[in-house]
Amino acid sequence: MKRHAWIWLCLGGLGACHASATPGVVADLAAPDAGARISLDHVQRAGGTEHAGGGVAQQRYVFQPAPRPQIAIAPAGGAWDWSGQGELRLRVQNAMPWAVTLEVAVDGAANQRLQATVGVPAGPAQTLVVPLRATSPRGEGMQAGPPMPFDDHGRPTLLATTVQGALDLRDVRAIRLGVPAPQAAPTLLFGRLDVAPGSANVRDAYAGIVDRYGQFTRADWPEKIGSDAALRTAVQARPATVRNAERDAYGGRLDVRSLDRTGWFRTQKRDGRWQLVTPDGHAFFSLGVNAVITDGGRSYVEGREFMFRDLPPDRGAWAAFYGSGDDRKPEQGASRGIGYNHGRWFDFYAANLYRVDGRDWLAAWRRRALDRLQAWGFNTLGNWSDDALGQAHRLPYTRSIEIAGDYANVSSGYDYWGRMPDPFDPRFAQAAERAAATASAGVRDDPWLLGYFADNELAWAGSGPQGRWGLALGTLAGDAKSPAKQAFIAMLRKKYAAPETLSAAWGIALASWDALDATGFAAPAPNEAHPAIARDYSAWLRRYADAYFRTVAEALRHHDPHHLFLGGRFAVNTPEAVAACAAYCDVLSFNVYADLPQHGLDLAALHALDKPVLIGEFAFGSTDRGPFGAGPVPVWNEQQRGEAYAKFVAAAASDPNIVGAHWFDYADQPVTGRLLDGENSHFGLAGITDIPFGGFVQAVRAANEQVRDRR
Repeated sequence: MKRHAWIWLCLGGLGACHASATPGVVADLAAPDAGARISLDHVQRAGGTEHAGGGVAQQRYVFQPAPRPQIAIAPAGGAWDWSGQGELRLRVQNAMPWAVTLEVAVDGAANQRLQATVGVPAGPAQTLVVPLRATSPRGEGMQAGPPMPFDDHGRPTLLATTVQGALDLRDVRAIRLGVPAPQAAPTLLFGRLDVAPGSANVRDAYAGIVDRYGQFTRADWPEKIGSDAALRTAVQARPATVRNAERDAYGGRLDVRSLDRTGWFRTQKRDGRWQLVTPDGHAFFSLGVNAVITDGGRSYVEGREFMFRDLPPDRGAWAAFYGSGDDRKPEQGASRGIGYNHGRWFDFYAANLYRVDGRDWLAAWRRRALDRLQAWGFNTLGNWSDDALGQAHRLPYTRSIEIAGDYANVSSGYDYWGRMPDPFDPRFAQAAERAAATASAGVRDDPWLLGYFADNELAWAGSGPQGRWGLALGTLAGDAKSPAKQAFIAMLRKKYAAPETLSAAWGIALASWDALDATGFAAPAPNEAHPAIARDYSAWLRRYADAYFRTVAEALRHHDPHHLFLGGRFAVNTPEAVAACAAYCDVLSFNVYADLPQHGLDLAALHALDKPVLIGEFAFGSTDRGPFGAGPVPVWNEQQRGEAYAKFVAAAASDPNIVGAHWFDYADQPVTGRLLDGENSHFGLAGITDIPFGGFVQAVRAANEQVRDRR
């Protein structure tokens, strides 16, 4: 077939063809007729009309290997008027034994477009529903939406839960169906295409998705339970013990000698390898778990009660598991677009603990959590864990210096958790002092404390190819009162003396130094023609990071001179920020979401800094255990989670600079999203019911045993 072929169909009921006998029908891809255009671009029709179950007519279309093979459907003349319509519906069936990605775009005038991407699973014919408005799971209060298709009153329905863009429904010009860059030649069968008013399918897709235990209702898995008795039996089962080499009280290896004993955790390099060292002077590779807490199962229920089945009454004993909050933070990228983000919440995880152990559930959970972690081969309580667990002195623990206050801030353009603190504002130093005093209260003399992290995943860089310079560009874009901006301008004035000198070096027009004071000043991006820009930005980034880490380090040393400063838990970073952290911190910490540490870190640069490295977070998720999200590093299933964990920790332990790796996190996030940002991924060692994922923890235990005995 030629690259372009034209097939004529009648587009009844809307726009140019008003004679259709079926209201709402746009086209029937299985029944060619005259009246409207279908263009095939690297797509072929195959065979004649077929019939799915129920006699539904369908036509096979084969998408050829190409960058973007597609079917384009357009009216014969003019445009469609879809005023009052809410959904585009298409009968579709995937003829392949694997899921096929289908892109759907609806074009309007003036480059308007709505677009959605869906995975069409192998199996019987179903109805694909695309809302005719922008929508996403974020708007429903969660970051990932429920799996598709779902049973919509007996009809298998594949809903596009994420639709982007905007469209004037009075002026619709085309519909495009495409498969992005197929390597083979997938075949899809299409039938009737129509539109319908309302958006009932969206609500139906989310209705009743959570049961009384916080579990997803439309799927089953080995750890899913259906009664309180089954819950108690599964949670209270004793974990198998792990075989350990000889250890000191803190978990250090007795067979690794010649390390100094100081009475506190510290670092030491020996034979070319960095080590954490226990207070008793033994090598310690930190295998930790983040967020070993009981309040991670909270999810907003107000306004979306239709999503939950059998919520307990908010009275009597159950009242303790209800609360209210407000996570409306438009300045945070993590919170942007999240619906149902304030009001009444319910704590599914804690309520399940109450079902298991009654009024003494918290004490019972603490004993059980410590038993499990030790049995699974972990030796550290990671960030944000229950303080009481650390005070039990069974596992070393960490603390977080959470710096908050009314000091100035700077945008780097990323701002996922908010804008960057301005360390040149004197109020920042005061806030750091308060935060260090709070974090160290009652623990500064505790040898079981491994050390302190400062903040978490600050926006040291922006986004895109010029992201490294985001903090420099954001500083100069601030208002004249910004302490950071004034410090940057002072640095430039000292170097260049005259504005025309800076103007020539940067290739910009600068009439006076006062011009830099303008709010929104558009500083130039670095370029080859003016290398001074990159040099100046780099110097500023280092000065900024030095000011931040020096201020925090001084505050920490003032309140606790004994314990390690574990760095800032970098997510995005710049070479300047990492070098500054190395100058003031005992350990560099990174949250690494990659298949291997070597693929998420510049280890060559870190080796050059000659500083120990702790991985503060890593995780692998799948979608076969209830929660809808799999996180930044998804794998197919639970077995692959275990395999990925083993490969990651083995690779971490093999690097001479890496001294530990901490898993994120202890229990799964709620199906409908956690309070902070709607995150709803399957990251847990245990589920929302506190039932461990047996196959995964077995793999984790074996991997931890190998690392601890051989590192």
